[in-house]
Amino acid sequence: MKISYSWLTRHVDLAGVSAHDVARELTLSTAEVEGVHAFLPHLGDVTVGHVVERDKHPDADKLSVCKVDVGQGELLQIVCGAPNVRAGLKVAVATSGVTLPGDFKIKKSKIRGVESNGMICSERELGLGDEHNGIWELPLELRVGDKVASALGAQDWVIEIDNKSLTHRPDLWGHRGIARELAAILRRPLKPLDAAAQPWSASKAGEVAVRIETPNCSRYIALAVQGARADKSPLWLKRLLLAVGQRPIDLLVDLSNFVMLDLGQPNHLFDRRRLSADGIAVRMARAGESMKTLDGVERKLEPSDMLICSGDAPVALAGVMGGESSKVEGDTSQLVLEVATFHPTVVRRTSTRLGLRTDSSARFEKNLDPELAPLAARHLVHLLRAEQPDVRVVGAPTDVGDWKSTARRVPMRFERVRAMLGADISDDGILDILKRLEFGIEANSNGACVVLVPSFRGTKDVTLEQDLVEEVGRIHRYGNIPERELEGALTPPPRDEGWKRRMLVRRVEDRLALAAHFHQLVSYSFVHDGLLEKLGLAATPHVTVQNSIAEGFSRVRRSVMPSVLAVLEANRRRSASVALFEVGKGYVPSEGHEPLEVHEVALALCAAPAKKDARFDHNSLARLKGVVEDVVRSLGLEAGAWRKCESAPSWANPGRCAELRIGDVLVGELAPLEPGLARALGLSGELESDTALARLSIDALLGAAQRSKLYQPLPQFPDTLVDVALALPEERAAADATAAIERCGKGVVAGLELFDLYRGPNVGEGRKSLAWHVVLRASDRTLTDQDVKKFLERVEREAANLGGVLRRE
Repeated sequence: MKISYSWLTRHVDLAGVSAHDVARELTLSTAEVEGVHAFLPHLGDVTVGHVVERDKHPDADKLSVCKVDVGQGELLQIVCGAPNVRAGLKVAVATSGVTLPGDFKIKKSKIRGVESNGMICSERELGLGDEHNGIWELPLELRVGDKVASALGAQDWVIEIDNKSLTHRPDLWGHRGIARELAAILRRPLKPLDAAAQPWSASKAGEVAVRIETPNCSRYIALAVQGARADKSPLWLKRLLLAVGQRPIDLLVDLSNFVMLDLGQPNHLFDRRRLSADGIAVRMARAGESMKTLDGVERKLEPSDMLICSGDAPVALAGVMGGESSKVEGDTSQLVLEVATFHPTVVRRTSTRLGLRTDSSARFEKNLDPELAPLAARHLVHLLRAEQPDVRVVGAPTDVGDWKSTARRVPMRFERVRAMLGADISDDGILDILKRLEFGIEANSNGACVVLVPSFRGTKDVTLEQDLVEEVGRIHRYGNIPERELEGALTPPPRDEGWKRRMLVRRVEDRLALAAHFHQLVSYSFVHDGLLEKLGLAATPHVTVQNSIAEGFSRVRRSVMPSVLAVLEANRRRSASVALFEVGKGYVPSEGHEPLEVHEVALALCAAPAKKDARFDHNSLARLKGVVEDVVRSLGLEAGAWRKCESAPSWANPGRCAELRIGDVLVGELAPLEPGLARALGLSGELESDTALARLSIDALLGAAQRSKLYQPLPQFPDTLVDVALALPEERAAADATAAIERCGKGVVAGLELFDLYRGPNVGEGRKSLAWHVVLRASDRTLTDQDVKKFLERVEREAANLGGVLRRE
């Protein structure tokens, strides 16, 4: 939230306190300040000028050549295209070297052959609004040569406060609330609002009829106003609104926004001519209703939405946005001012469902004080009359609703405050802090008192004695509490049976991120309906949520892989090679029981397709297989064996899907991405990719057999290296051949490495050649040529059993 330093000075005297001092005080006592920066600093470089002469441009009908006095002793010649430029005006002049918003640097130049030494600026060029029909005409009493910022008092600082620090403090969503905090911190009085004691008429003539038909509106004030005009806003108002990021529009809209940002109470102005004579009704929407909001969008309504109606026709979404049908037109002078208190949950649900978060809804969501509504109404009328004295209130305000004051009484013990804070603060010191925060005190005796919490702090903020302790602590400052050594008995924590799972997950994450150079993905558990359609899982039962985070995200994933697939295309578009993994949970519905949690790791390796002459194992599938095996090995588990998948997952190419088993435990699957799914995910055309996917079950890894950790002595006898090439049927798995070669060694095969895959005329159609480096080693002797010959003979017989032959050429 943005706060204007100059705006704060309307409520509290900040003499001797800079904007940076304010930021520091608020951070230490109230809310975290994210930054402080000057507002429109370029106004300090723009000069007040006086147009002495104005002549037509010799070569352009719409341009003027002006002589401008900027206090430098010599008149500047400036070419200007504004229709309202004339001799005698006081104007804002950007001379050569000045940089305006948008990094627009003013330079000496020639325009249609005439030299121009600067620019006479409009309001839009200075960032003060959208007005661009002519140059900005300054008050004639300004002194030539002064900087515009100082001449108009436009010097200001913007203080940005972290919204999360204010969520529990609805009173701080306006400048007066922040000023009240500063008054308490700095021990300075809070200036009274001029509008606080403004009397209303008691006449019933012109009164606006209001009906409340829902308990979700606790208070509604309607006030008829005549004589108001949508004039151009004064400079002071536009400047303050711009400082906090609001775009000035006209006086009526700007004053409405000003009061909201000043007091934290939203309000709305209706064009009375466009309202029904039946008055205003506050009700819940009906099924099938719709309305067009001020942003021009037709909104479909639900019974959970609250409406402001003219007669029975919706004219505003309560607490969110007004309607197109009742907006104030430029020629109107008859208004109805609405100031109300709405239920925060109803406003939040409507705002979230429609994706329509506004300044108004952000404040109503915080649970506003109902006693703030009449003050806001008086404040707006007072400001409007100050600018347009002819404005008058027609009749008495309509003030209806079953509201109750949120002020409350909370007992507090002084010794309890000192004990909880660990600070020796006197009773009088505690009471002084509470009074500075506008808390009342009664029944002060026997080391305790009753604190009267004002209504602006009682909605959901201060309800318990502990809340009062926090109030005392933050104003006293936690940094002023002396440090003390902690003393207490240490007891061992209860045994945590989940530590093994957490340690395994951490080891998997570290291995993938550090050794394999994969990037970790952290995503929501919700999966989009469109992705489920692509995966062919739309009809599969899923756990669903009632209030989804966005449209189409009502289902919870059954496995982690869809979350990884959802981001592949975006990441592949940014990088030639994508390596992602996510450790998370899927949720499988179980009728009559809680959903079954599936804890797993999903991996994806996506890169441009390899060249045709690349090695057989230079592809994503081979690399990902190595990564999976490395993870298993790093966990100290048995190596396991790859087998053809009995049932391939929906994301896998079914003809090339392998499953990893350690003993009888199914640990996971590995496969290339199914080609049709790759196209559906956008991995085709210019993004055509070689994509491999894998899944590892955390639960299975926890239960898998550990690798033996017995001591292995260094070998006493040398290794014998043998290359073995087998021509096998195409359908024969390499794992079958590898296991056969190990059996043929009869305990002397110390190592196997598959290094070649060949298909071609030398092995025949429907066959492939696989080649291994085999390391033979005996523990009791040096192997001879005869031992190698016998080994190869056994391999030849095993190859025949597999439907292949040992290649000897």
